[in-house]
Amino acid sequence: MKHDGYNEFRQRGRFDFPIECHHVDCHHPRFYMPYHWHMEYEIDLVVRGSVTLTLNESQVHAKAGDIIFIRDGVVHGGHPETTDTIYDCIVFDMKKMLAGSHTFQDRIEDVLKHVTLINKYLPASTPDIPRLIQHLFRSMKEEHTGYELVVTGLLYTFLGFIFQQGLYHEAASLPLREHRRKRITQLKQTFQLIDSQYQQPLTLTDLAQAANLSPNYFCRFFQKITHHSPIDYLNRYRIEMACLKLTHTNDSITEIAFSCGFNDVSYFIRLFRRYKETSPRKYKQLMKEGK
Repeated sequence: MKHDGYNEFRQRGRFDFPIECHHVDCHHPRFYMPYHWHMEYEIDLVVRGSVTLTLNESQVHAKAGDIIFIRDGVVHGGHPETTDTIYDCIVFDMKKMLAGSHTFQDRIEDVLKHVTLINKYLPASTPDIPRLIQHLFRSMKEEHTGYELVVTGLLYTFLGFIFQQGLYHEAASLPLREHRRKRITQLKQTFQLIDSQYQQPLTLTDLAQAANLSPNYFCRFFQKITHHSPIDYLNRYRIEMACLKLTHTNDSITEIAFSCGFNDVSYFIRLFRRYKETSPRKYKQLMKEGK
């Protein structure tokens, strides 16, 4: 079974149309978004409820109608704040999709080179953009004839509105950017360890060593970024992986518990209930029924 890893190096959509759309509700196996990054850009639209996402070292609270823009390479993850929350995500390769006329190519290059940073939070009250993004998601979902042209045009229009309305800022000075990059790189190393070794009995020391930090400093740093302790986050990630396996395999509850790093099935079931508010068996049944 394949899953979306922390560093998502994979083809988005088609080679000639590198974009994909995800609709996420409480029955989606990744309703709780584990921390990850990818080299494409992402636009998230909160359809209902509210979500809290961490993007590198900043946090965004978004409610219905709000938009979150995530540039390439940013570590992001978080959680819906209510169980009835719904949000849509589009992930796309900006360089491949919007490589066009020299008339505006310089502006796009500045975005791609992180000289110009688009605001990460675009509230529902922003003129024009929320309606445009809703049209973008609708076009992706319906896939009517010619939708590729519509989607590409809407992405260009989105960037046009961003520049017209000044919804961007210049990047920080190079020394500050390098300092932040180093901190995030250390965090990514821990996420990579969790992604590849979550089945193993990982300890706090293991997680701290992956980031090349002392356990005490690592705990404070990890908590600041993710708002979870390292071990709590590890357990949450294991439960999310269990959700994927419950949805996509016929393995027993015991097999899934052991394959996700738990050596005590009772403890696995207790944690699953804590995080998902239902039992593994009921969750599997719900996924089978498509509810």
